[in-house]
Amino acid sequence: MIISMCKIICITNRKLCDNDFLTQIEKIIVSRPDSVVLREKDLNQNDYTALARKVLSLCQKYSVAFTIHFYYQTALKLGIGRIHLPLAVLRRMSRDEKKCFSVIGVSCHSADEAKEAESLGASYITAGHIFPTDCKAGLAGRGLAFLREVKNRVDIPLYAIGGISPENAPEVISAGADGICIMSGFMKSDNPDELISAIKEKFPHE
Repeated sequence: MIISMCKIICITNRKLCDNDFLTQIEKIIVSRPDSVVLREKDLNQNDYTALARKVLSLCQKYSVAFTIHFYYQTALKLGIGRIHLPLAVLRRMSRDEKKCFSVIGVSCHSADEAKEAESLGASYITAGHIFPTDCKAGLAGRGLAFLREVKNRVDIPLYAIGGISPENAPEVISAGADGICIMSGFMKSDNPDELISAIKEKFPHE
């Protein structure tokens, strides 16, 4: 079976970096993922906004899409049209607020949540965690059957998250995912370009 190319999203977590976060982020951005989601959940909005300005500058420098996580007011303030939200935040956004964004991603943990997110205006969803991961230590992955179940319920793009690697990326794409999200793999990588190349080698050239 021919598997088409997948999109690759970097999800940040500065606490996983072994070196300076912005140095690592620039290395990742240079490797050209399809998007960078600044997911720094422990920061208050002021500190998050200050960090977002710096990462936005790097993404603009290398023409990589930049996505704000959770603080959609920060996205409005910085003129960023891409946001990624928990479903609970999307539920309380007004229609006028949603209209301010060209891309709205939503994290989902069940097929019902995915369907609800789609009905509320999500552009894409992330579903996971698919495989065991250090970020969810001690919790079993939901697996490929879960991914297929979610895919069968929605018509918008679906991205798999949780324990995704070059070795298992073809499995999640075969199960219906349109792309993959990687956090620790990027944050800990000495050579993000090699990581992306290893993933792309698993798929036909576009």
